[in-house]
Amino acid sequence: MTRSVLVSVTAALTLALPAAVHALSLDDALACGDRAHGYITSLQTRQLIADHPLHVEDNAINVFWPARHSELTAFGFRVYAVIGYEQDDPIFTLGRGEPMRGSLYGVVVSADSNAVAKVLNAVNSPAESKHAGPFLTAIYCRAE
Repeated sequence: MTRSVLVSVTAALTLALPAAVHALSLDDALACGDRAHGYITSLQTRQLIADHPLHVEDNAINVFWPARHSELTAFGFRVYAVIGYEQDDPIFTLGRGEPMRGSLYGVVVSADSNAVAKVLNAVNSPAESKHAGPFLTAIYCRAE
């Protein structure tokens, strides 16, 4: 009986390892010192987000799902999606409308917009935030 418990615990730990390997805080990346190309390709190279967007907004903002088993956070909030677009950059898919100018990248987190704004203010972050849906808030950086 003890041996079967040990085998079960070992199997459970083995299954949990991929999630632990991919856990990552994106706080430093959201210090707004990058552009969308570098931000998105870095996450794709490390297999933390999908290679292709799940959705493209009319203004060309590309929305990527975090990879299965990745545990991305931003300022203590769980990342629901990663967003990005850089003008005239072929790695991004265009939407149906007029594409935005410049570069924008960030995340959508599962949190109330007031709670996110308080945290960003407390850590003196240059990132902006905006309500993105029920219990969803976008945290993003822009560059022209």
